[in-house]
Amino acid sequence: MEKFFLAVLLLFFFSSLVKIFLRKAFDIKKVKKEFFSYNHVNSLHGKIDWTLRIVSFVANISFVYLTFYKGLSFNLFLFGLLILLILDYSVTAFFQWKYSEDPKQSILTVSEMSILAFALGAAIWFDLLSSLT
Repeated sequence: MEKFFLAVLLLFFFSSLVKIFLRKAFDIKKVKKEFFSYNHVNSLHGKIDWTLRIVSFVANISFVYLTFYKGLSFNLFLFGLLILLILDYSVTAFFQWKYSEDPKQSILTVSEMSILAFALGAAIWFDLLSSLT
């Protein structure tokens, strides 16, 4: 379990380094965000984001039920999370790119999505998290 938390910590550290590099390379201004704020670009983004959050919540509850009570593979659970992660970040990146005052923010969103998706994909591919169940 310690290795898992160390890997998560390293993942977020690497993601932060990539963001710093991209900010300097593309001259992207740092946007002040609160930790649990919603940061919607416009009202349509807010409506789509909340719809996606509700669908994700229901899907995650279903994944947990199917994984722990019906014997579904834990990797299929992680694959469902991967799809939801990509969908959520893609919607945010699209609205940042299309409707934001600073469309370069979408570069940071896509990079964060790519790093998280790659890490989760690697965990699925190499069956790294099956020992947690």
